[in-house]
Amino acid sequence: MSYVERAAVFGCDGAELVGVLAIPESCGPRGVLVIVGGPQYRAGSHRQLVLLSRDLAEAGVPVLRFDNRGMGDSEGEMRTFEAIDDDLRAAIDTFFEQVPALREVVLWGLCGAASAALLYAHRDPRVSGLFLANPWVRTTDGMARTMVRQHYLPRLLDRDTWRRLVRGRLNVRKSARDLALAAWQALPGTQRKPPESFPLRMAEGLARFHGNVLIYISGNDFTGREFDEMCRTSPAWKRALARPRLQWRRLPEANHTFSTRGWRDQVSRWTQEWVTSW
Repeated sequence: MSYVERAAVFGCDGAELVGVLAIPESCGPRGVLVIVGGPQYRAGSHRQLVLLSRDLAEAGVPVLRFDNRGMGDSEGEMRTFEAIDDDLRAAIDTFFEQVPALREVVLWGLCGAASAALLYAHRDPRVSGLFLANPWVRTTDGMARTMVRQHYLPRLLDRDTWRRLVRGRLNVRKSARDLALAAWQALPGTQRKPPESFPLRMAEGLARFHGNVLIYISGNDFTGREFDEMCRTSPAWKRALARPRLQWRRLPEANHTFSTRGWRDQVSRWTQEWVTSW
């Protein structure tokens, strides 16, 4: 299907934000707001957000991607993913104004953008779905648990590790020190500061959201592994995930930003199929 792209400029608390709309010739009632995560702008890593938006528009799904305050072409001070609720609300307002056929919106986010979507979605009834790619839940203790489980234990079972040890090519003192530190940090009750609350607020946001959810995880990605570990060990996340209308997708070999064309195309197909499935 043919589509047009045009600029969208809108206000947010006195700052001017810049985005790009991709509008199909014939729009359905459901659109996708692509959220940018981390210190980058609306094109995304490897232009993946540009390509995703165009794929969706060709499939008849309108899309808005935009720069958060302080990023790319947008004005204002840069904020963390925990503080962009106003940006998201202003973007959704603009999306509905610019695309009259719109009745609901899906939030699509990678890493910190997925985390931002979880913190926001349950407070806006216009949001009907969440596509969450490798959500960011990193905390000191969570990272330590993931390192022990996903890095150090597999190395102990790896024959190459023992060959390097025998041949004197492994720094035993450093490896033992790193393992001991990670294991100590992973033990319950060893945190030197109160546990960071944003992963719990994300779980609460998921529990309070009543729309459709698709969680995508890259297998070759430490952030994805941390999220898996959080879901495996956190009672709050276990409760939040025990809900209807939640699906998972995984690419075992893919990296954090699914940087090859094959990985990117697969994520795009999954997005299209899921967004148009209800």
